[in-house]
Parts: sequence; C-alpha cells; structure tokens
Amino acid sequence: MDAIDCVQSRVRLAGSADASATAKLGDDDMTDTWTLVDEARTDLGDYLETLTLDQWDAPTLCEGWTVRDVVGHVVEGSLPVKKLPIFLAMARNGFDINKALFKMAIKYGQRPPEDLMKGVRETVGMRTTGGPSTVEDMLADWVIHTQDIRRVLGPPGTVPAESVLVLLDRMKDTGKIMGNKERIEGLKLVTTDMEWTHGDGPEVRGPGEAVLMGMCGRPSVLDELTGDGVAILRSRN
Repeated sequence: MDAIDCVQSRVRLAGSADASATAKLGDDDMTDTWTLVDEARTDLGDYLETLTLDQWDAPTLCEGWTVRDVVGHVVEGSLPVKKLPIFLAMARNGFDINKALFKMAIKYGQRPPEDLMKGVRETVGMRTTGGPSTVEDMLADWVIHTQDIRRVLGPPGTVPAESVLVLLDRMKDTGKIMGNKERIEGLKLVTTDMEWTHGDGPEVRGPGEAVLMGMCGRPSVLDELTGDGVAILRSRN
C-alpha cells in the first residue's frame, strides 16, 4: 500500500476558518459521535505520553508514515483550514489530494513531540469538520490512525464497540480516494464480537476492529480474519 493511500481524506476547502461544518445543538446523534471523537483524541494523547523519543520516528501501518507524520496529520486535519493553503498544496502535488495531505502531514509532524502532544490535547472539544466531510470521517481519522500507531508499537489497545460500529457503517461506503467500497465489493463481512454484517459473497469474518482495518487497506491485519473472502481482500490491498 502506497503511503499516500493511508490518508483518511477529508477535503477541507472551506473559504474561511469559520466556514467549516459544526455540530448543531440538539442533534443527539452528532453530539454522541463527537463524544466518541474526543474519547479517541484523549486515548491517543494518553498513549503518546508513553512513547520514547525514538518511537516518534518509528514506522506505522501506513507505509512511509512515521508516528510523527500520522500525529501531524490527525492534528492538522482537526483544525479549520482556509481554501488557499490547500489549493497551493494540491497545485504543488499535481492536484492529488492524498499526496498533498501526505506532504502536509510530514511538514506538520516535524514539530517537537511535546508540541505534537499539545496539539492532540488541544483538539479535544473541537467541533469542526471540513468541506463535504462528516463527524464520522473525523472519528475514522482518529481511531484508524491511532491503531496504525498502536498496532506497530504495541499494545494495540481496545477501540470502543460503539466507535467500531459507527465506522464500519461509514467506511463500507467510502470509495474514490480511500477505495474501501471497491475493496470489499462482492464480499460478505461478518464481525464475530458484535452484531454487524455487510454484503454478499465469500465471507470475511473476524473481530470488528480487524474487519474495519482490513476494509481500510491495512493488509497486516488480514491474518486475524478468516473465510474464503480473505484471499480476495488480500489481493485488493
């Protein structure tokens, strides 16, 4: 998997910082999901406090991405961004949004670990998304990228079942930039630790978090899955 394919892309083309989408008061579902986002942000912040200096430069499940790159990406992706910087970044990278976000993550991730950890902590309570993205996309960014780090450095951690269910439902329909929809086409996904299934065809069966990570193009988790569809999914990762 190419490094740029790891981006949980949220196209942020707001005309100003204030143009980003915000949670609406009284929208219980959105508010509950934002609570899950904050839990994921807090979890990553707590985990980063345990890392040594060398571990900040360790690889992650995102090929070509170090821990600091991933952290830079999720922090920067939570901040309201104006249209011009994104446009310029895309122009410098052939108008490839994934490549542009990857380069931006590397640049942001060059900051000292203490600044990156402070950035993670400061995102707790933020209620902004960008462009056409949703609060579920923001949750995906934090949960999946946290697992990208934790699954390599250990311990892998436990993602709350509620977050996994929200993300399974969201990520199964995500195509184009991430390619999830195409990756799982013609397969039946079955979680063994919660009630969730999707699709028809050869089965891919396993814990919800592993199904989610496999769906999102992390081939290292496929050994945790069973069924006749695993080989097909592996060929698409």
